[in-house]
Amino acid sequence: MSKNIAISDEVYRRLKREKGDRSFSEVIADTLDSGGGLTDVTGQQILDPETYDDIDAEMERLSEGTLNRLTDETP
Repeated sequence: MSKNIAISDEVYRRLKREKGDRSFSEVIADTLDSGGGLTDVTGQQILDPETYDDIDAEMERLSEGTLNRLTDETP
């Protein structure tokens, strides 16, 4: 059985370049089977590690602030 998925034009170009005579499914499966993740296939690793860590820390800080506000407002 096959499924349709939507991908960006850039991801399509990257997959097409990688696939050669293989199917898109084979390219994705091979990447996942070799220990890679979907980010390796889709190109989602667009942030350098330092920027990623900064964003992650900021998201955690904001989440904690939200939880604190919710806890403070609970009767």
